[in-house]
Amino acid sequence: MNFSSILIEWYKINKRELPWRNTINPYFIWISEIILQQTKVEQGIPYYNKFIKHFPTVQKLASADQELVLKLWQGLGYYSRARNLHASAKFIIKNHQGKFPDNYNEILELKGVGTYTAAAVASFSFGLPYAVVDGNVIRVLSRIYGLNLPFDSAIGKKYFIEIAQKLLDKLMPAENNQAIMEFGALQCTPKSPKCSICPFINECVAFRTNTIDKFPVKSKKLKVKKRYLNYFYLKKRKEIFIGKRNNGIWKGLYDLPFLEFSFPLTETEVLKSNEWNTFFKNINYKIISVSNVSVHKLSHQHLYSRFWTLEVNNFELENFSFKKSSKISDLPVPRLLDKFLKDNDIV
Repeated sequence: MNFSSILIEWYKINKRELPWRNTINPYFIWISEIILQQTKVEQGIPYYNKFIKHFPTVQKLASADQELVLKLWQGLGYYSRARNLHASAKFIIKNHQGKFPDNYNEILELKGVGTYTAAAVASFSFGLPYAVVDGNVIRVLSRIYGLNLPFDSAIGKKYFIEIAQKLLDKLMPAENNQAIMEFGALQCTPKSPKCSICPFINECVAFRTNTIDKFPVKSKKLKVKKRYLNYFYLKKRKEIFIGKRNNGIWKGLYDLPFLEFSFPLTETEVLKSNEWNTFFKNINYKIISVSNVSVHKLSHQHLYSRFWTLEVNNFELENFSFKKSSKISDLPVPRLLDKFLKDNDIV
């Protein structure tokens, strides 16, 4: 079986027209690959177009204010990706005289770039023979060849990279890499793969053994942490009490102050808690409304959040201050807060 030839022929017929496939500009391809980490193509396209419009060159991105970078990223989640993009752009200006690195090892040095992204940029932009290995590739290879080694183990990761590299068409690495990823996205999908029209139907181990749903093999079960948050929307005339986060998954974003509990509490229990009394000590406040608890699901944690709207005369908290509500829409905020603000016509 000539694996690569079959893939590339399938790709020529079935590939989607995507904006980053119309360029070999390494900067544009890098932007697209970072956006597409943990993001579906359909969701990523408008963000990609927006990013390259605002930052058409690595110089523009490097000189941009981080708040603007995060604002344009707002809604994509995994904000460390945006912070790493910004930091890497500055690194390219400082260490590569503003020219995007053109070899695999130097691309790999960029913050937030792993072996997959480095291989993608190296092959798509410079035609270098490095195989990409992402979730799509792992699924395709594990099913067709019956690879039952857990892909999320150190040995498994190394093994899948070796297999992909051996199968790579060294003369057409870009087409080969695009083809296998597209095949996983459109044909060999996680659920309900199109096996009846698959060009590998006669060779696929998973199909022949009726074990498609068993691949790929994963050893680790994701542990999801539950967090119980009570946010405070503190109003002072036409101003909102808001602050910039200095750490955590939303570092660099603006957020409301909150109290966190290790288990769910009723409104009455929150009001009677020591945490509440300490937080509002010597502060005159008036509760206007309390929202229902909503669940915001992230990859590693579920946030059970309740929003308290209160009127206060003054309030002090480190890194927080009152800002005019009309300016809040210009600031980067977590999707959770953005939804609350929009649902309540605050911005």
